[in-house]
Amino acid sequence: MPKNYYMDNAAATRLDEQVLEAMKPYFFETYSVATSEFGYSLGIEAREALEEARSRMADFLGAGHDEFVFTSGSAESSNLALKGVAKALGAKKGKHIIVSKIEDFPVLYSARTLAKEGFKVDYLDVDEHGFVDTDMLRSLIGDETILVSIQHGNQEIGTVQDIESIGEICREKGTLFHTDATHTFRRIPLDVRSIKADLITVSAHTIHGPKGIGGLFVRKGTPLAKIMDGGFQEFDLRGGMDNIPGAVGFAKAAELVTEPENARLKEMRDRIIELVKKKIPDVTLNGDHAKRLPQNANITFHYVEGESITLHMDMYGISVSTGSACFSRSLEASHVIGAIGGDHERAHGSIRFTLGRYNTMDEVEYVVEKLQSIVENLRKISPLGKQE
Repeated sequence: MPKNYYMDNAAATRLDEQVLEAMKPYFFETYSVATSEFGYSLGIEAREALEEARSRMADFLGAGHDEFVFTSGSAESSNLALKGVAKALGAKKGKHIIVSKIEDFPVLYSARTLAKEGFKVDYLDVDEHGFVDTDMLRSLIGDETILVSIQHGNQEIGTVQDIESIGEICREKGTLFHTDATHTFRRIPLDVRSIKADLITVSAHTIHGPKGIGGLFVRKGTPLAKIMDGGFQEFDLRGGMDNIPGAVGFAKAAELVTEPENARLKEMRDRIIELVKKKIPDVTLNGDHAKRLPQNANITFHYVEGESITLHMDMYGISVSTGSACFSRSLEASHVIGAIGGDHERAHGSIRFTLGRYNTMDEVEYVVEKLQSIVENLRKISPLGKQE
């Protein structure tokens, strides 16, 4: 099998072998459901493993043990944050929610669902780099605003928001603040003792942990109603089987992320941007260069389709993603590129490179080398405008 140059780590990461080893006992030995201290021994051991994993996850956020809820992933976490607050406060305080225009789909679609149920949803503008308009945020928050949801780092263009300032505004205005930290958790410093967020979405799938496990930080005292029935798991905030192997794996994955690794990802990210700008004309970096995820480079290659680039890259064993509508189930071009002022051509020509633990600088050099020839060849036959 040919070597795969995988640079779509924002979508999913390869599981770290150490994570797998930590999970194995909870598939084959301590495989029981988690029971109370009055249950049988195997169940008590399972409960202890779950609570140990919870404590470790809470520690990574600077949170209390009872402030971390395990979920099935970032989608459930964000759904629980938005719909749970709406259910808890909609009839008591108001039915107004604010989200940014560049949120990931779990937040945007949850907001859309709530709008159909009678909630008023305002969508915050962003500038050309993807930063939210904090003046607009301040002006929109009113007496009936129950929640503001603004992501920490963007899933496409990598822009990292100033959530410290956003949290301060929400706290001053007396409204709850949720942030989706799926792509920043363990990559960017995140401590709830200094960040005034009431709810934070995190997930294992972006840090070489198992798929199907995530979490939601819920600050003590935050009004939040259950949205999925079926049991009394996770402080009675969700129903469903405890994913004990997943929880243990998530905690191990979070432990394995280090600052030197993040610095290495940033070096590779910057090298991609440097080489592309040097070797390929007519390109645009999407998102802010300085305040961006260390693992993300999103670049538009003008006069060529991102879909074509992606398919040709795959022929060389290179895996990347695009904002082209052709690669979207909704058949809509990237809403993020549109929100930062980009037209359809800019969205269609965008390619996202997201790096992970198993990428190397040699791979970066190889990928850009192949990318250069692919773009040159595609532009020769492109009907989109300027041709080489």
